[in-house]
Amino acid sequence: MVNGFGARSSKRVDDYPFGGEAGMVMKPEPIFRCIEQLQSERTYDEVIYTSPDGIRYNQHEANRLSTLGNIVILCGHYKGIDYRVREHLITLEISIGDYVLTGGELAAAIIADSVVRVIPGAIGDEASALTDSFQDNLLAPPVYTRPADFRGWKVPDVLLSGNPKEIAKWQEEQAFERTERLRPDLLDPQSV
Repeated sequence: MVNGFGARSSKRVDDYPFGGEAGMVMKPEPIFRCIEQLQSERTYDEVIYTSPDGIRYNQHEANRLSTLGNIVILCGHYKGIDYRVREHLITLEISIGDYVLTGGELAAAIIADSVVRVIPGAIGDEASALTDSFQDNLLAPPVYTRPADFRGWKVPDVLLSGNPKEIAKWQEEQAFERTERLRPDLLDPQSV
């Protein structure tokens, strides 16, 4: 058995796909046993599968997932998982981008990290997570720290002014300008 959930008779969690396609497919039995065991212990709001054909993952989805009580993230591997798992256990499929990885473990780590960091108390300054890039479909404005003058490169005067209203205005303008220049797709409501 593999982690107590491997296929009992063959001790294999993968097999060749029907139809003769190349690669290996994760078998349904061990996945069903694992998730059903987890579901017998608590309720899960989403059972997520990391997949290239899932919804494109973004900050809005990370925010939504952070409000849920419990989630399971199933990582695809090899050629994928038996489709019956997707049809009968999975409630949400997520893609982290238009490329293929060897397995879904990195995608799951990215999802977990982005969800955890917006949960209240997870990072020291909760307001920091709410002003990150993508929270409002804008890239974050430039940030600076001490010294105010480094090798002749100076922090913008407005940030040293102590005027919160002017600083907020500058940050908003910078965020919009950077987004328009670097990621104009974020400003297109159709792309969200």
